[in-house]
Amino acid sequence: MKVLNKKTDYAVRALLSLASSPGRYLSAKVIAAEQEIPYQFLRRLLQELIHHGLVVSREGASGGFMLKRDPDGVAVRELIEIFQGPVQVSECLFRKQLCKNRARCVLRHQILRIERVVQNEFEKITIGSLLRDLEAAGKVPQQECIE
Repeated sequence: MKVLNKKTDYAVRALLSLASSPGRYLSAKVIAAEQEIPYQFLRRLLQELIHHGLVVSREGASGGFMLKRDPDGVAVRELIEIFQGPVQVSECLFRKQLCKNRARCVLRHQILRIERVVQNEFEKITIGSLLRDLEAAGKVPQQECIE
């Protein structure tokens, strides 16, 4: 079972870079180098984050990207839903159409319960909480900030 895809993982890492420089714009090149994310991939990902209101950008010599929201208000669940869709444990047919076995499916309600638990846990994990974990471990990156 794949919990996080590459886009979600890269989005978390990019937002951690931005959150570690509050109020400052970082260039995509700096974020890409720091987080070892392919530059062109990161550019597209940042545009998606702008579209969803998580990041703002500014052009020019003092431009770049900046986190628009409070890091504690950006849950990993939100990022999963942006880049992967709803958190799902199973790809059962009952999600796409009525399953012939729906009335007798012994797992259906348990799977839905587990998905709610997983969703709630991902809701508790925020960019802010991850940044604090990195700070506690002494692993917060030092960027070349563009102001």
